[in-house]
Amino acid sequence: MNRELLMLVEAISREKNVERDVVFGAVELALAQATKKLYPGEVDIRVAIDRDSGNYETFRRWLVVPDDAGLQNPDAEELLMDAQERIADIEVGEYIEEGIESVPIGRIGAMAAKQVILQKIRDAEREMLLNDFMSRGEKIFTGTVKRMDKGDIIVESGRVEGRLRRSEMIPKENLRNGDRVRAMIMEVDLTLRGAPIILSRSAPEFMIELFRNEVPEIEQGLLEIKSCARDPGSRAKIAVLSHDKRVDPIGTCVGVRGTRVNAVTNELAGERVDIVLWSEDPAQFVIGALAPANVSSIVVDEEKHAMDVVVDEENLAIAIGRGGQNVRLASDLTGWKINIMDAAESAQKQADETDASRRLFMEKLDVDEEIANILIEEGFASLEEVAYVPLQEMLEIESFDEDTVNELRARAKDALLTMEIAREESVEGVSQNLRDLDGMTSELIGKLAEGGVHTRDDLADLAIDELTALTGQSEEEAKALIMKAREHWFAGQE
Repeated sequence: MNRELLMLVEAISREKNVERDVVFGAVELALAQATKKLYPGEVDIRVAIDRDSGNYETFRRWLVVPDDAGLQNPDAEELLMDAQERIADIEVGEYIEEGIESVPIGRIGAMAAKQVILQKIRDAEREMLLNDFMSRGEKIFTGTVKRMDKGDIIVESGRVEGRLRRSEMIPKENLRNGDRVRAMIMEVDLTLRGAPIILSRSAPEFMIELFRNEVPEIEQGLLEIKSCARDPGSRAKIAVLSHDKRVDPIGTCVGVRGTRVNAVTNELAGERVDIVLWSEDPAQFVIGALAPANVSSIVVDEEKHAMDVVVDEENLAIAIGRGGQNVRLASDLTGWKINIMDAAESAQKQADETDASRRLFMEKLDVDEEIANILIEEGFASLEEVAYVPLQEMLEIESFDEDTVNELRARAKDALLTMEIAREESVEGVSQNLRDLDGMTSELIGKLAEGGVHTRDDLADLAIDELTALTGQSEEEAKALIMKAREHWFAGQE
C-alpha cells in the first residue's frame, strides 16, 4: 500500500505538473481529516508521510497557550504550566504531540481524499500561474470579460483571472461577455477565491500607465507625469514635466495630430484630458491647472494650504466648470484648496481681512487707526509678524522711528503672551472626551475653547456654519467633525 501511495503521488505530480511535496501535503491533510472523525470534539491531528518510503505516522497535538488566556478549545490546547510538567523547556506557541494509531489509507473515503488532493493541486496550480503572471512586471491587465459576479466583472487573461469591481469601472460603460478589457492592476489578494487580481479602470494610475505606453519619452526618462486627477469617463487632468529642454512636454503627450492623447481618450470611453505643465511654483501650477480659464490674480495662504484665485466674469464659469468639475480636478491635481472668486468678491474679502487686521492692531497694540493702517499698508497682518519680523525690516518703514518700532514690538509680544495665557486657561476646561475625539488638534481645541465649546456634547450641538465660523474649517471638515462628535448619541440608542 505504501508503494502504491508513492506511485499515486508521482503520477499526480507529473500529470498536474505540481511539486511532489504539494501532493504529499494533500494526502497528509486527507488522512488527518479522516482521523479527526474518529475523535469527539475539535481535535488537532497531524500526519507525516516519509517522502522516500511512503510510511506515515499520525499525531494528536495540543497548542501551548498562556496560563492567563484560559483554554478556548480544551480538545486542542494546553496551559503552559501543565505543558511544562511534561516538557520543561516548552514555550507558548509550541505543540505537545502524542503518537496515535494511523488510519489505513484504504479506510479513507475515496471521494474525500480525492477532493482534498485535487483542491490542493488547484490551489498550487493557481498560485504558480499567478506567480508566473506577476513575474512579468506588467501593470496593465489585458483580457476578455468572462462573466459577471455580484455586480463585478471577472476578466480572464490566459488562465489568470482579475476582478473589476463596479466601483472601479468607468460610469455608463457597458461591458459584455467576450469584450476585450484593459485595466490597472491595483493589488493581488490571494485570499479571494477565483480572481485574486484586483483591477481598476477609474484610478488615476491607470491613465498615467496608458500615457506611459503611448509616450516613449516617459519610459526613456525625458518626460515625467507628476500627478493625475480624474472624473472617470468625463474629464481628467495630468501634470507633466520635461527633464530635457529640447522636449516639449505638452506637445509630446498630445502627439502628432493628437494621436497619443486620442488613444488614451478612446480607451477611457471618451474621457477628455487636459495636459498641464507642472511647476515648482504652486501658484503657477494652479494657474496652469485651471486652464482653459484665464486667472487675473492669485493669493496664496501657506498656513491653510489654500489659494484665492480671482477671475473676471467671463472666465468665472469656465474656471469653476460644470458642477464644479474644473476647479475640483485642479485642486486634486495640485493638492491645494482652490477658492474661485470674481473681482468684487475678492475686493470684499480683502476689505473684510483689512478691517479685521485694523481692529486687531488697534485693540491689542493700543494704537490709533493711522498707525494700524500704516502696518497694514506695509504688509503686516498678524501680531506675530509685528513681534518677530526682523527689526531692520520695521526700521525701514519711513513713518516709524526706532522708539516707535521697539514699542510696537514690545506691545505685540505682551499681547501674544496675554492671549496665550488666556488660551491655556480656557483649554484647561476642555473635557477629555473632546480632546480624545479623532482629528482633534491642540490648535483646534484652542479655537473651540475660545468659542465656549468645552465638551463633546457642546461640539455635537453646533451647526456646521457655527463651527466653520469658530475654526475656519471647510464645510466638509466641519460636518465630518460634528458627525464624529455625535456618534456616541447613536451608540447610546443602539
